[in-house]
Amino acid sequence: MNFTEDINESLITLRNGGIILYPTDTIWGLGCDATNATAVEKIFKIKARSETKSLLVLVNSIQMIERYVDVIPEIVYELTSVSDSPLTIIYSSGKNLAPGVCAEDGSVGIRICSDDFCNELIGRFRKPIVSTSANYSGKPSSENFDSIDKSVIGAADYVVKYRQDDLRKQKASPIIKVELNGTIKIIRN
Repeated sequence: MNFTEDINESLITLRNGGIILYPTDTIWGLGCDATNATAVEKIFKIKARSETKSLLVLVNSIQMIERYVDVIPEIVYELTSVSDSPLTIIYSSGKNLAPGVCAEDGSVGIRICSDDFCNELIGRFRKPIVSTSANYSGKPSSENFDSIDKSVIGAADYVVKYRQDDLRKQKASPIIKVELNGTIKIIRN
């Protein structure tokens, strides 16, 4: 199967409320339509994760963030234009997302993806996609496809073939929280 077929199958799965297992600009992730409450619930079940823990989402542009965040502090525009590596930013108040995507305080973690596969997928889907590590809650993140638990793979409705043979060890993105006043707090290096 090639890149385009993987994109097409992923789109069908996402539009039908399914779960995809896919490569991102960092580690492999479990993904779904970030606006579909039923799909988000499936992610929590697969990961055996408490629904009080929020999920991060991937977008393909700052313009897409503007549709899902109440206020974007000015510093974010600068950060996103100069960052040369994946960076997840927590915003104070998310909107238009399924319950469970935002934290209990309303905040949401979003990353502008820099990966060709994800950008194509998000661009064609035209909505943010949940991206949570492809592992059980509390277990280490998988460094590549070969290290993902087989039962997690089996729980996905569609498993992307693209980059399964990439054995480079990947790591999750740094996470920062940007307050409305521009104050930055490092959550994960």
